[in-house]
Amino acid sequence: MPKVVTVDEMRAIEKAADAGGLTYDKMMENAGRAVAGAILNRIGTAAGKRVAILVGSGNNGGDGLVVGHYLREAGAQVSAYIADGRPEKDPNLARLQANGALIANAPDDQRHRVLRNLMTTADVVVDALLGTGFRLPLRDSLQQLLATAAKALEGRARPPFVAAVDCPSGMDCDTGEIAPEAIRADLTVTLAAAKIGHFRFPGASYVGELVVADIGIPEKQREISAIQTELADARTLRLWLPARPLDSHKGTFGRSLVVAGSVNFPGAACLAGLAAYRVGAGLVTLAVPSPIQALLAPQLPEATWVLLPHEVGVIAEEAVDVLRDELASSQAILLGPGFGQEATTAAFMGRLLGAGEGASRSRIGFVREEGRKEQSAKLPPCVVDADGLKLLVRLDGWASRLPHPAVLTPHPGEMAVLTGMSRDEIQADRLAAARRWAAEWGHVVVLKGAFTVVASPEGMATIIPIASPALARAGTGDVLAGAIVGLVAQGVAAYGAAVLGAYLHGRAGMLAAEAHGTTASVLAGEVAEALPDALVELSAAGAGG
Repeated sequence: MPKVVTVDEMRAIEKAADAGGLTYDKMMENAGRAVAGAILNRIGTAAGKRVAILVGSGNNGGDGLVVGHYLREAGAQVSAYIADGRPEKDPNLARLQANGALIANAPDDQRHRVLRNLMTTADVVVDALLGTGFRLPLRDSLQQLLATAAKALEGRARPPFVAAVDCPSGMDCDTGEIAPEAIRADLTVTLAAAKIGHFRFPGASYVGELVVADIGIPEKQREISAIQTELADARTLRLWLPARPLDSHKGTFGRSLVVAGSVNFPGAACLAGLAAYRVGAGLVTLAVPSPIQALLAPQLPEATWVLLPHEVGVIAEEAVDVLRDELASSQAILLGPGFGQEATTAAFMGRLLGAGEGASRSRIGFVREEGRKEQSAKLPPCVVDADGLKLLVRLDGWASRLPHPAVLTPHPGEMAVLTGMSRDEIQADRLAAARRWAAEWGHVVVLKGAFTVVASPEGMATIIPIASPALARAGTGDVLAGAIVGLVAQGVAAYGAAVLGAYLHGRAGMLAAEAHGTTASVLAGEVAEALPDALVELSAAGAGG
């Protein structure tokens, strides 16, 4: 999968590649060709298209000149607007000029008249002003140039296609900070590896579609192969999908035991169970408080059921005794969706995880009952979500009580409860937070939200390249948890199931939004129902070559 790097890591990667014989000039040629190819893939033919390239003084500008050469070769009318002086005898500038492109220099452009004309007439704008090494603030001249270009673009009735080279100009590729004058891209073609800032707001909202382009750096080069942060990639994830042999039966694909629901949140169990089935689990058993089973059964007739003892509609402590017999025949268990946080359900979690052995519940918590002993339940591979996470923190040593590695699926608020950090601290560096606590707890962490982060106890992390308000809806977390437990039941290891489940969940949300024509109307059940389409899409990724 593509790597995700800091700016310093990218510099080290390029330096090592240059020392190994892949010169900076060759990387620039490869980069420009790749960006031009990505643009052509999006716009179709370049013949007759007017292309305006904003060219900076550094390597990013050099990449832009190479883009211009290849688009000119493809039949486009190319104009290059040079913001700062290029090096004397710049071969890429000379080549583009010799090929008939219009070259305009900002110092000669009074009141930015040429710039405004280019921005109001171009079919394609290529932003190659500032690269990954940029740090705020913008210099006055570049600030004025970008502000003028952005204003001219905003005034167009039919805006052009905007492609950024490596990152939108004015963006800090480590922090995601961005200048207000920056131009929003439809496509960002980043070189060799994605950058951390591409997935941090506010800059992330300027990136548009992100494509990682190959510029010739070998995958096995130590400086890049050692990077432990990756970007979920369909071509790779397709290979992680569990096999579906022709001679299979329901047992081949495992039993998912979903322990979920309460009278206040009955739908959580059904959403999770549906998702587990939709990603391919052979059998899904819903273990729910008995009063809600009749409500849920017509919604998911394919499920089997375990009716749990309850107190006023929530799972009671005594449910452990009923559930214990189901564990040995289950390949994966999900705990938590729709639990609520009543004391009796907390006691259930305690006994299930062995924290309440020899204890009975009272109003003040757990108290010892002399002479009573019971063995803790042996859990199958485990996913914990929602209220289940909040109940974990009431148990001493909870992380060591779960089977290792479990999959924990917190949103930032739940992560704050688990860690004692504030939501703002977590959101300020989601990658670091997920990685730190996965290592400390010894479990896989799925930190949900825009660009969900999946982190392993061993230090690996994968960013899911999806951010959509289509998933900002109650119940979508239950769908994600169900998808993950369904994959675990099929034998996918915890980290792989978490990455696959999060990717499929994200794509399902996008596909459901496409079906409606809006992100505003997507319901959690529709995300679950779109999982088959996401699976089909993923199965076909890269199949043609």
